[in-house]
Amino acid sequence: MKLGLENLLDDPALRKPLEGKRVAMLGHPPSLTREGAHALDALGHCPEISLASAFGPQHGMRGDKQDNMVESDTYTDPRYGIPVFSLYGEVRYPTDEMMQSFDVLLIDLQDIGTRIYTYVTTLVYFLKACAEHGKTIWVLDRPNPAGRPIEGTILEDGWESFVGAGPMMMRHGLTLGELAKWYAAQAKLDVDLTVIPMTGYDPDAAPGYGWPVHELPWVNPSPNASSLNMARCFPGTVLIEGTTLSEGRGTTISLEVVGAPDIDFEKVLETMRGLSADWLTGALIRSCFFEPTFHKHVGALCSGLQIHTETGAYAHETFRPYRLVALLLKAVRQLHPDYEIWRDFPYEYETERLAIDLLSGGTYLREWVDDASATPADFDARLEPDEETWAEMRRPHLIY
Repeated sequence: MKLGLENLLDDPALRKPLEGKRVAMLGHPPSLTREGAHALDALGHCPEISLASAFGPQHGMRGDKQDNMVESDTYTDPRYGIPVFSLYGEVRYPTDEMMQSFDVLLIDLQDIGTRIYTYVTTLVYFLKACAEHGKTIWVLDRPNPAGRPIEGTILEDGWESFVGAGPMMMRHGLTLGELAKWYAAQAKLDVDLTVIPMTGYDPDAAPGYGWPVHELPWVNPSPNASSLNMARCFPGTVLIEGTTLSEGRGTTISLEVVGAPDIDFEKVLETMRGLSADWLTGALIRSCFFEPTFHKHVGALCSGLQIHTETGAYAHETFRPYRLVALLLKAVRQLHPDYEIWRDFPYEYETERLAIDLLSGGTYLREWVDDASATPADFDARLEPDEETWAEMRRPHLIY
């Protein structure tokens, strides 16, 4: 398999349209060749490419920020003497000044296949800005480690935010290049977009099912995205960011574990099995204990559950992390009717709307959890039409 970046580097004909153009790059730590060369350095050694500027998304071009909602500054790259503009600082949408610094933008970002990942939003913002300014945008494609499965709801109209840039599915099943094609088409953008595809990529192939195991190193796309297991769990476990439960930040298994110091999660797991055992299939789910060293419940021993997709129990097509975590929240609510599940705090530049609603793309998930009469069948009835709609919406834009 070859990455879009590697195909561009290996084929002078692909690079020819860049001759004489001011080239910018949007990247981060996983923007690497399989040999470990960073894209900015690899591109900088191409004689046809004149680097004029660079952009860093959330967590920075070099990955300097650990937590969410910690901003990065614009700086001058010491090797190339070009500005590295921060798109997670004073601004998140590229300014006119930033857009005037280049003719062609190369995007090389490692996504993990979930709508709320802010790199998706930064991609969308650049598609809009390039359309507005008549700039060219190339996406150097990379694998989606979560693979092709679809799950969740399509973001509802009016719920757009920095963790929901458009009407896309929670677990969308697209590579970033495919997502760019879909968004440009559905938004009817007049933008000069090119996707440099991967070659030899099969998103359905075992054992990675989207991630080419043993071919690429896993470099954290964000500081707490520390494994393929995390990427598979993330379409569900990210919801815990909008709750008072711990999603494992402050441990080495962030977003692979859920827990709290005042809840017995063995009872939660038992309750989940009683509510809908089918939603627990496809992965090994075990009770555990952990103590966060920072973030929620710091220093407190938490009872919890850990999700494992790295064993023989993993079934790629039946594992449904969004339903799994929704069921976990439903079980907590059933066991503790008065528990303050929903965390009310500023989240990704939003101060009025609850984080759980921003994450889920509407109010339905929260309302379903809080409604004692609402059943898993009701939840399925809400999700399944969106999942079928998304399958049709994305079909024309599949590359692989």
